[in-house]
Amino acid sequence: MGPLKLSSNGRYFLDHAGVPFFWLGDTQWQLTRDLSLADVRQILRGRKQQGFSVFQVMLTGVGNGTVANRDGQKPWHNDDPATPNEGFFAHADEVIAAAAEAGMILVLGVYHQEQAQRLTAGNARAYAKWIAQRYKAAPHVIWTMYPKAKPEFIPICRELAAGLREGDGGRASGGHTSGGHLITVHPDPSPTSSSFIHDEPWLDFNMNQPCITYEKIYAITKADYDRQPVKPVVMAEGGYEGLEFNRLQTALDIRKQAYWSHLAGGHHSYGHVHAWLNPKQWQSWLDSPGARCLAIYRQILTSLPQWWNIAPDQSIFASDPGPTESMTLNAAARAGDGTWALAYLASNTTVNMHMDKVTGGNGATAWWIDPVNGQRTKIGTYANTGVQAFTMPADWQDAVLLLTA
Repeated sequence: MGPLKLSSNGRYFLDHAGVPFFWLGDTQWQLTRDLSLADVRQILRGRKQQGFSVFQVMLTGVGNGTVANRDGQKPWHNDDPATPNEGFFAHADEVIAAAAEAGMILVLGVYHQEQAQRLTAGNARAYAKWIAQRYKAAPHVIWTMYPKAKPEFIPICRELAAGLREGDGGRASGGHTSGGHLITVHPDPSPTSSSFIHDEPWLDFNMNQPCITYEKIYAITKADYDRQPVKPVVMAEGGYEGLEFNRLQTALDIRKQAYWSHLAGGHHSYGHVHAWLNPKQWQSWLDSPGARCLAIYRQILTSLPQWWNIAPDQSIFASDPGPTESMTLNAAARAGDGTWALAYLASNTTVNMHMDKVTGGNGATAWWIDPVNGQRTKIGTYANTGVQAFTMPADWQDAVLLLTA
């Protein structure tokens, strides 16, 4: 597999062959530290079967960089980034190679703000260059870092980016040339990378982290979609499936987050709370209800003609879609050429739709799609003029409404 690139319009990702790449991410923070290679292969296999295409991984695991891996090896001798420990990185090498074999893109975090006492603007460039040189031949890698979204973290981000570029051979920004890796920033804690570092030329795309305030996903992602210069945006960390910070995220909540991300013009990553709290117990969380729903989510979206050519458009609704930052927000988008429109309804409701938003044919056919199992039910065919009301099936919690020319 080859490296990801950015589309010419700056909205989405392309694979090595120039084919649009569907980003369905999973937060596997401890993958290189806390799991055996056999377990890693099982997790990779399971997630690929569910349609996941990206793993977000902290190279040294969660924490300040001083925690040993399962073999008792710490990332750095004497907890000093200037002296990397071959014993730790040899296992990381095996994990990264296994991901390549599975065809999984890895977003590797080289820095977290919890490591600020050891990684500084003074030593970050050399450390990042060493990492980039080590994995220069791993085309499935994307680099990221986890600063606080505050101006005082900009210098270290710049030094890390410079080191990564030097280790890659000085690739120009933008992802359109060969021989390098994309670079992004995942602020932690803070909602968005764009809030403090969007204009940096080395930042290839934005990430946001609403965490359990995931009712803000649509608004945050759409704001990044509208920014100039245009860069892809990934909703990289929302509410984890399961109980997190005393808030329970069900499969319904997982579906809402995914559709809000996508219909705001972004790309989506998922997480299960036990994937980072109890990674070794992967058998208990790998086949969770929320993850299964995301397999359906991918199938629904990628079945659309030119699914990558999507334009967020709340004006498709003739009725109120709901407050922008609420758990009942309905969201809609359309094809760039107008041949289809897709709406996600976050609660059982009736919506009124502007039918003239679907063009390119004599009328529009409407379908209900169950986001739990993907089953489609034809509603009918209508003129692509005026306003049409659609009432969800009575026993559904949420729904996808598809209008096709």
